[in-house]
Amino acid sequence: MRKFAVITLFFCIAANLQTIAQTNGKTVNLTDLNFTVEAAPEWSSLLKREAGWFGGDGIYTIPLNGVENKQAKVSDKILFIFSDSMIGKIENGTMVPGFKMIHNSVAALTGNQPADAQMKFAWDTDKAGAAESLFIPHTAQTAAGDYYWLGDGFVNQELNNAIYIFGYRVRNVGTGAFGFREVGNTLIKIPARSQPPYKDLKQMDTPFYLTDAKGDIGSFGAGIYVNTTKAGAPKPDGYVYVYGVRGIGKNLMVARVLPKDFEKFDRWTFYDGANWIKDMNKVADVTNSVSNELSLTALPDGRYALIFQVGGMSTNVGMRIGATPYGPFGPVIKIWDCKPDLEEKTFVVYNAKAHPSLSAPGELLISYNINSVDFIPDLMKKPNLYRPRFIRMKISSK
Repeated sequence: MRKFAVITLFFCIAANLQTIAQTNGKTVNLTDLNFTVEAAPEWSSLLKREAGWFGGDGIYTIPLNGVENKQAKVSDKILFIFSDSMIGKIENGTMVPGFKMIHNSVAALTGNQPADAQMKFAWDTDKAGAAESLFIPHTAQTAAGDYYWLGDGFVNQELNNAIYIFGYRVRNVGTGAFGFREVGNTLIKIPARSQPPYKDLKQMDTPFYLTDAKGDIGSFGAGIYVNTTKAGAPKPDGYVYVYGVRGIGKNLMVARVLPKDFEKFDRWTFYDGANWIKDMNKVADVTNSVSNELSLTALPDGRYALIFQVGGMSTNVGMRIGATPYGPFGPVIKIWDCKPDLEEKTFVVYNAKAHPSLSAPGELLISYNINSVDFIPDLMKKPNLYRPRFIRMKISSK
């Protein structure tokens, strides 16, 4: 196991910053946190596979009992959702012809340990029997060729335990590694107890996609924090907080809504830096340099950890400490250097986030994605490169 050697140095620097906030009459330090970080190879190995699903990104985890803020029990089920996924077979260190990339897939894990026998992957198939995405856009605003990458999701215990997942409607607009564009925001609703391929799901176009005067795109669904008693939140206020990201600065936006009103988009409010308002176009950027996928988790001391890839696509997993689920947030704390995973100069790392339902008390299990800008050639040489890696943050009260 490797340790992140810069932690001690950072704490020395951070002590001089003394970034604080006043919340409910209390002074909250947004800089200092005692922790260590190590690799979690047992979780990384869970997703190193030779047949069926053997690669993907966009990983989020959804406890199907709706308890978001506590470690799952051995009998609980955790839904993993992935965006682009590789389906096929690996033999003799390379991909067997017939492999296919689909745009999303899922897996279900029973329990809270990385046991391969308890992990079941699922995707759809087309009429010819070939692998196909589970979630394909079929809304009024969908154009031919649009597909879904998935945002965060949760089980809504106030709406019959349905699973709600954000779907980003994506369209190819060119060639190359970045020849795509997000063009819309959708909410996917899966009834409780529904099983893949989820033929009874519902899709709803949402208004939670915006552009500003500069033409910067923003969209909600990058992360969800369910701040309710039923979800196990330590300081519940009854709201579901939904995080959005916009612009090249990777600026963070915050919305909230009561769980019972989740489908009533006119009931949503947006944080303007001081108040919760109805006008989404006046939403504030509460911090920056986050990633398009992220997480917010309550810390044992009452503060909150925002986990992300610094700047969206860098070698650093970062954290900002928040006084509340909507900020203010402190400076970036770089908690892990992913460079050792970048075996080739074409490899990239992105979209770190925490998984509290898989985290032991006092710890945060964190994933980040590895990919390549020379995708298929690199995958032919290193077919297991394209999958999440995991680290474990251990938080100390001292």
